[in-house]
Amino acid sequence: MSETSGRLLRLLSLLQTPREWPGPELARRLEVTERTVRNDVERLRQLGYPVLASRGSVGGYRLSAGAAMPPLLLDDDEAVAVAVALSTASGGSVDGMEETALRALTKLLQVLPKRLSGRVDALQAHTVRVAGRRRTPDVEGKLLAQLAATARDREVVRFAYSDYSGSATERRVEPYRLVNWGMRWYLVAFDLERDDWRTFRCDRMSQTRSVGHRFRLRELPAEDVAAYVASKTRQVQMKVTGRVVVHAPASFVEERMGPWTQGSIESLGEDRCRVQIGARTPADIAFWLGALDADFEVEDSPDLAAAVRRISERYARAAGE
Repeated sequence: MSETSGRLLRLLSLLQTPREWPGPELARRLEVTERTVRNDVERLRQLGYPVLASRGSVGGYRLSAGAAMPPLLLDDDEAVAVAVALSTASGGSVDGMEETALRALTKLLQVLPKRLSGRVDALQAHTVRVAGRRRTPDVEGKLLAQLAATARDREVVRFAYSDYSGSATERRVEPYRLVNWGMRWYLVAFDLERDDWRTFRCDRMSQTRSVGHRFRLRELPAEDVAAYVASKTRQVQMKVTGRVVVHAPASFVEERMGPWTQGSIESLGEDRCRVQIGARTPADIAFWLGALDADFEVEDSPDLAAAVRRISERYARAAGE
């Protein structure tokens, strides 16, 4: 590789970071004059890279989006991450993107150096995709792209929505964020009819369209939008609750139970704690308590106590007792 070609690649790598680069700083990084930087920028433009330049004390060079997709420069870790992500997408994690992701993955693998393709192969060979008991609801890639575009352009969206009980409603919302939590995609939006924030499962949305009206940005309902979606989802899932005293440290229970404790764990000493736990049914709570692998007593929850007895009797019969 010639010195000029190598320098152009280093310059392009710098410009692909999301910031503006002052000419003097680029010259120092590349160990050339500012005039050489200007000449190299012009060569990149001739090759189809849309390099923008701004004047002034805070001006500089940056790479912008162009009419065509020019080649990208990725470092080793970025290339491996992209390849693994494309491999996951080609397996059907988002409906409608499998073939596109597979084509992109094939192109990338053709140009990866052997040292990197080996890392990708190792990751794929030693990674297992856990299949749930129920198939993940399908979400079309074009729906996610449409929602992301309307959120970016601040366009009001209409869609038909079926809630967890099957009731159908027509919604008109201001879309803000898409969140992938668990096995599902959620839209965080401001519902204009209800004058409040809502989360919507994308697989329950249909007839989605922009109404052509733009909206002014509001302050998000939470700084951590993913945690906000998780808390709202748990509220729907946890239709019943129970209270138990577990013979284990609070830190142990929190680590094992995770979000199912609803954040309600009261330490009663080094080896005991009181836990408020929720689920769809008392039987589900009893199952999770059994998986905790610690002794416990049920407090003030007759339905949960009955569910625990049923499971214990079933296990006793299975053991021949």
